[in-house]
Amino acid sequence: MRFRCAVLDDFQNVACAYADWSALGDRVEVVSFTGHFATEDELATALADFDFVVTLRERVSFPASLLNRLSRLKLLIASGMRNSVIDYTAAQAGGITVCGTQSSSAPPLELTWALLLGLARGIVQENNALRDGGPWQSTVGADLDGRTLGLLGLGKIGSRVAQVGLAFGMKVTAWSQNLTEERADEVGVELASSKEELLATGDFVSVHLALGDRTRGLIGAPELALLKPTAYLINTSRAAIVDQDALLAALHEGRIAGAGVDVFDVEPLPGDHPMRTAPRLLATPHLGYVSRANYERYYGQAVEDIQAYLDGTPIRVLG
Repeated sequence: MRFRCAVLDDFQNVACAYADWSALGDRVEVVSFTGHFATEDELATALADFDFVVTLRERVSFPASLLNRLSRLKLLIASGMRNSVIDYTAAQAGGITVCGTQSSSAPPLELTWALLLGLARGIVQENNALRDGGPWQSTVGADLDGRTLGLLGLGKIGSRVAQVGLAFGMKVTAWSQNLTEERADEVGVELASSKEELLATGDFVSVHLALGDRTRGLIGAPELALLKPTAYLINTSRAAIVDQDALLAALHEGRIAGAGVDVFDVEPLPGDHPMRTAPRLLATPHLGYVSRANYERYYGQAVEDIQAYLDGTPIRVLG
């Protein structure tokens, strides 16, 4: 029997190039979808004839209502080893094995600093002016040396962001609900006494928290009001941690200097979404994990997951 495997949201059309799918031989036909299916009905129709599905991170939700419609689905592979948009109970009930892959924290770390530096030095504005015959120098850069970097979260990514900040000569503070002084000392940063203190004292504030009940809406209008008018907010974590309407209001009203955002409440962003035209915003289309090395890891290990499943010994099983 020849199985069919769908690769979802392969926007750059690189999934087949970044892994050796030939290792599966003639047992599996691989079909890459370079567009995004916006509705559950579209997904259910597109995936009806597939045995395996490979999905990137949490781009596509797999609730029970969808999984129950995919009667042929046997194996669902999601990049990363944690996924909050898959209904594992429904998958198990439907006899669907869910597997993951390893993921590197380096790409989101690097993008965090790309956004922060881009904002601080007006890179996009100055580049556009240079290319379009605009003014020669129109911005004055914000300094990093001697300024305070506030980190919401000091986990795998946050701690690496801290090390870069220290290398720039920044004072680095951190806070989260469970962060201890011992952990802060271990990383070489100061533990803020509260979320409010971190926001009020930070010149740059960067979000590095997992999304959960305690972090959803953690930064709303009252919290944004604590930021200095010269402060910048960076979010490469999850959109729902920061109230999107409150952030848009702060940007439009000039209550903060700017924001760097890689995550959104709806992805891909609709063409008329207000985030596309917000002032003081440097935004990227969820590129945090999008790098060659990470894609090679994702797709290469997806092939391994399929091989192991076909051999009857699934690996990296989730749920």
